[in-house]
Amino acid sequence: MLKLRHTKDLLECGCDEAGRGCLAGPVVAAAVILPDDFTSELLNDSKQLSEKQRDKLRILIEREALEWAVATASPQEIDQLNILNASILAMHRAVDTLSLRPRLLLIDGNRFKPYPGIIHQTIVKGDSIYLSIAAASVLAKTHRDELMSQLDLEFPQYNWKQNKAYPTRAHKEAIRNHGTSPHHRMTFKMT
Repeated sequence: MLKLRHTKDLLECGCDEAGRGCLAGPVVAAAVILPDDFTSELLNDSKQLSEKQRDKLRILIEREALEWAVATASPQEIDQLNILNASILAMHRAVDTLSLRPRLLLIDGNRFKPYPGIIHQTIVKGDSIYLSIAAASVLAKTHRDELMSQLDLEFPQYNWKQNKAYPTRAHKEAIRNHGTSPHHRMTFKMT
């Protein structure tokens, strides 16, 4: 089971993102503050879970978290800032919308830009160590998958409902056959 806390006396918020390696769509970040009595034996890095498990956990997290938020950075912002900076921007936007102010941000990965007035700790593979980061991982992934399924209705030729805009062979072939959409990241290699 993952750890609940990194420290004992600070209100902690886990942050993670989804969609960095995709060819289209926004990068989605989540920020999650869990209560002191939160437990889940199933919760883990979203990449280690099935879609059904993630959907079940999303309901649990959204119901039991003290506070949670999801935010995005657009494909245009990704192209302008680069994917790392756009991911950090999306995390900052998620933290911006929290009504509870955490004292510590636990960030999955090894890079982050300081958020004004809140200390942070980057943790490589943090989504497989801390429950709050894993919870953020699940929310970011499920919200992004839902968004890509909605965009698939408008652009079915890319099969985003299935591939979520990752660079699958079929997605790249669809780009060759149909060109790009307004949701594609133009600075990413498409072929």
